Amino acid sequence: MKTQYFTATTIDGYIADENNSLDWLFEVDDKAGENPFAPFFEGVGAFAMGATTYEWVLAHEKALEHPSSWLEPYGDTPAWIFTHRELPVIPGANLHFVRGDVRPVHAEMVSAAAGKNIWLVGGGELVAQFADQGLLDEVILGVAPVTLGAGAPVLPRRITSSRYTLTSTRQLGQFAYLTYDVHPPA
Repeated sequence: MKTQYFTATTIDGYIADENNSLDWLFEVDDKAGENPFAPFFEGVGAFAMGATTYEWVLAHEKALEHPSSWLEPYGDTPAWIFTHRELPVIPGANLHFVRGDVRPVHAEMVSAAAGKNIWLVGGGELVAQFADQGLLDEVILGVAPVTLGAGAPVLPRRITSSRYTLTSTRQLGQFAYLTYDVHPPA
């Protein structure tokens, strides 16, 4: 069982632009014919995201009006949404709204995942909190041939190379996939 951060990023290290838009990602011509997300998600037993990411799904996938936009990719896999405000619930989705320290939530997620992996969707600040606590095992970056110059960083923390070990590289169309093991802080 691993706690993994699997995300797309630009060459200059942003996961969203300064308006929290992912339009840059959908503009990348990706004719690889292979979607690495589907086999990745087969190994996921629980996942977490921040409020901004959840609100993006609500707005861009219209998940409140079309719950299938959530249920088709994620099914009944439990999701933890870290938030400090009330957010609407997607009908039929297995959602847990939480706040505060990531450690007890991670323990709940491990239990719910029943031996499968935990996916940290994002954003970067939430993932950084898991990394700060030594609860992040792997980072998988799909690097797109785009630069934004500003936006939401992959991880808004200084984490030195001594905590990362590159375990694989792979090209799929225009994307370079980099996988790193993450070691706990000393």
